[in-house]
Amino acid sequence: MVLRSILLFLAAAVCEIGGAWLIWQGIREHRGLLWIGGGVVVLGVYGFVATLQPDAHFGRILAAYGGVFVAGSLAWGVVADGYRPDRYDVLGALLCLAGVAVIMYAPRTG
Repeated sequence: MVLRSILLFLAAAVCEIGGAWLIWQGIREHRGLLWIGGGVVVLGVYGFVATLQPDAHFGRILAAYGGVFVAGSLAWGVVADGYRPDRYDVLGALLCLAGVAVIMYAPRTG
């Protein structure tokens, strides 16, 4: 169940960050409406993927996903834009991922 959840978080990150990146490219890099439209579609897929998480609590899923988004955005920047994160970017991303682990995977009673 944890592996499925992690894979869904990764898929959601690719969809949300990728969709936003496509829109950015369409507008900021003047690549046109096709890029923008593709970004809108991919962002819609993100909304669907988020609903597939095994946990039933919307607030918990989106709060935890926020940490995945932070780390994923930095990773996307490295791969897609040649961004070089500094040690504080990396530390911040690791702290966010630790938060994800606590929010999603800490043992709960009741």
